[in-house]
Amino acid sequence: MQKKIYFITDAHLGSKVFEDPIAHEQKLVRWLDSVKNDAEAIFMLGDMFDFWFEYKRTVPKGFNRFLGKMAELTDVGIPIHFFTGNHDLWTFGYLENEIGLIVHRGPQVMQLKGKNFFLAHGDGLNDNSLGFRFIRGIFHNKVCQWLFSNIFPSSLGLKFGYAWSESNRKRHLRQNVGYLGENKENLVLFAKKHFSDNPNIDFYIFGHRHILLHLMLNRSTQLAILGDFISEFSYASFDGKNLELLFFEKE
Repeated sequence: MQKKIYFITDAHLGSKVFEDPIAHEQKLVRWLDSVKNDAEAIFMLGDMFDFWFEYKRTVPKGFNRFLGKMAELTDVGIPIHFFTGNHDLWTFGYLENEIGLIVHRGPQVMQLKGKNFFLAHGDGLNDNSLGFRFIRGIFHNKVCQWLFSNIFPSSLGLKFGYAWSESNRKRHLRQNVGYLGENKENLVLFAKKHFSDNPNIDFYIFGHRHILLHLMLNRSTQLAILGDFISEFSYASFDGKNLELLFFEKE
């Protein structure tokens, strides 16, 4: 059996956008079951959770089916690479130690099946807006993380986090910003600039934007934005030669 590498992003588990969040989680678990037999590795490129913050003795309630399925796969030797996004960056050891995930907190360049991949969630790439940089700085600041963890009780902190995520998601839905074009899309602009200095990259793969895009940057280098597992239920597979954008149980 030919082994493949799978990429998925932006499931936003726990979001109040879903009428039936358990059914949404079950669908993601079915996707993991569908790829486990031929998966060489699985890459989750951020925002798999709508909000995730680990306290010393508490993690967000729920997600047992998803967490258990990931643990099942890592237990049999399938590596799962978990990239933190802008909604689920506050993992401090639980996902690594209990579930067996390989956590990445920023972009990575990796060689997979003999090809060079630039992998990232995508938030912040080529975005120099003051507001975004300010919020990102707070979210990634260790002092702010410590204050949030130690001043706010877990029940209040998690309630605040989910409220922030819901507000953020509704704002994006109202804006409904689709593909902006090669000359305006930050991730495309970033990839083109990065590739000019790093011509050895074969594939750029991102999440974050909730759009589907498969673009040739030149004759040999490809860029993919993976869509999401909310409405598109999209993902990608790579068999060593071809990168395919696919759909799972999309109605």
